Amino acid sequence: MSDPRKQPAKTPPEQGKDEWFLPEEARTRLKELFKSLVNDVEVAVFTAPGLNDPYNEYVTKLVSDLARLDERIQPSFHGLDGEAAKKHGVAASPTVLLAPDKYKIRFSGAPVGEEGRSFLSAILHASAGNSGLSDVSRQILEKLDQPRKAQVFVTPTCPYCPGQVLNAVRCAVEKPGLVAAECVETDENPDLAAEYNVGSVPHTVFNDGAHEQLGLMPEERFALELFALKDAEEVLGSGQADLPKAEPGEYDLVIAGAGPAGLTAAIYAVRSGLKTVVLEKSVIGGQVTLTPVVENYPGFKTVPGKALMEIMTDHARRYAPIQEGEGVESVTREGDRLLCTTPRGAYRAKAVILSTGATYRKLGIPGEEEYFGAGVNYCASCDGYLYKSKKVAIVGGGNTALTDALHLKNLGIEVTVIHRRDSFRAQKHLQDSLEREGIPVIWNTEVTEVRGENGRATGIALRNVESGETSELQLDGMFIAIGYTPHNELAKALGLELDEAGFVKVDKNMRTSQRLVYACGDITGGVQQIVTAIGEGSVAAITAFEDISHPYWVE
Repeated sequence: MSDPRKQPAKTPPEQGKDEWFLPEEARTRLKELFKSLVNDVEVAVFTAPGLNDPYNEYVTKLVSDLARLDERIQPSFHGLDGEAAKKHGVAASPTVLLAPDKYKIRFSGAPVGEEGRSFLSAILHASAGNSGLSDVSRQILEKLDQPRKAQVFVTPTCPYCPGQVLNAVRCAVEKPGLVAAECVETDENPDLAAEYNVGSVPHTVFNDGAHEQLGLMPEERFALELFALKDAEEVLGSGQADLPKAEPGEYDLVIAGAGPAGLTAAIYAVRSGLKTVVLEKSVIGGQVTLTPVVENYPGFKTVPGKALMEIMTDHARRYAPIQEGEGVESVTREGDRLLCTTPRGAYRAKAVILSTGATYRKLGIPGEEEYFGAGVNYCASCDGYLYKSKKVAIVGGGNTALTDALHLKNLGIEVTVIHRRDSFRAQKHLQDSLEREGIPVIWNTEVTEVRGENGRATGIALRNVESGETSELQLDGMFIAIGYTPHNELAKALGLELDEAGFVKVDKNMRTSQRLVYACGDITGGVQQIVTAIGEGSVAAITAFEDISHPYWVE
């Protein structure tokens, strides 16, 4: 859904009978989606003139259109000074409640951008009266007998946020009356965001600060922490949790990771005749999902990273099941099989492909951990909106760093790039764009410390690598984009051969140092591009099929 930030503030006008706010293509898709509605759902909109007027107009028109598309969506419109607002404790404009007489599901702020997805999904869950939670999550919440509230702070561009919002919504549907779920649009609710020191999203606050978490959580972990109000590791380590183990069954191939490499491997594996499952501990798409714009991917001159991964995911799902939020915790050999364990149980497979990718590399300086999520960030797509009209630094000199700098500049943020060398590694067109946008660069300089006060970063210490001269830069935040560290925990546990940077060594057929274990994508290092990941994924799957069918080590 579009973002109304650039619209002038004004009271929402009366909508003509034949006027539509949503474009025709969106209406067609929504009509199809709403065929799965079961019962009527009240969608209660609360607004007040003068408070977030562009968003008031947006949500009023949006809900009006949704109601015109399907009569089972029952809209109601209220002011903040009315009885309905008092009854439900609504004080923010705009606020949307779903089925408020049955569930405690609240959107504080207009569901723009990525949150349009979670809003529509929440309507479907409220209509069906079915949480869609796993048996494990339901079993955890079955014991809940005390009220719980989950507030998920989001931004419109964060691809991880809708998943966390839906975790909360599903729990609210599962335990109506006990669990309250609230999606808080950070930019529209700055006072509330400041109260909880929100500096990175998704940021989840349980029971008004009794427990907090950063990032997207697997569904069952979310349910467990909502129930216990403590870290899942603490609960599991104490033996308090009684989680049943599922038995997923036998497969020819398990693929760990659902980025471009893993999704491609799944397509080629199933087409080769292998029974395959993809297990992803986080969200499908990996780092590409966080890339604002992908340029020159064959077939697309430019395409949003999120959109590209949705196309790939839809394609891959036609072939293989993809278990989102279910990561492989260990891989061990059991006779002639590889045993892959997850929080839900064990998968026995003839072969395994590791496409676990890589994560943001850290500077390793004082203050970096202390101020993470409070001025130190790694995802410009997720957290950029939090710094509008503020001053930030981008640390790095590659494609990601310059892409992030341009993205933040476009959001109206004052950006400075800090690079430890005297020239960029990034592609020339990105360098040209940086110069054209007038984004300043501090060359031959490294960040040596993050400084702050009252729990937030306020500046950084710098050192010129040539002269040794030190200086300070006052700012509101810093985004670090200096490359990636491989997710090689499974590879290490298996004893696979790694290079000096920790990436998995593979041959031209994507074979690792152990039979029937393959690796592809960013976990292998090298040229970390989408097209190379896809190529490696297809090779890994074909090689796995050949090795299972005709073991080369058997004479």
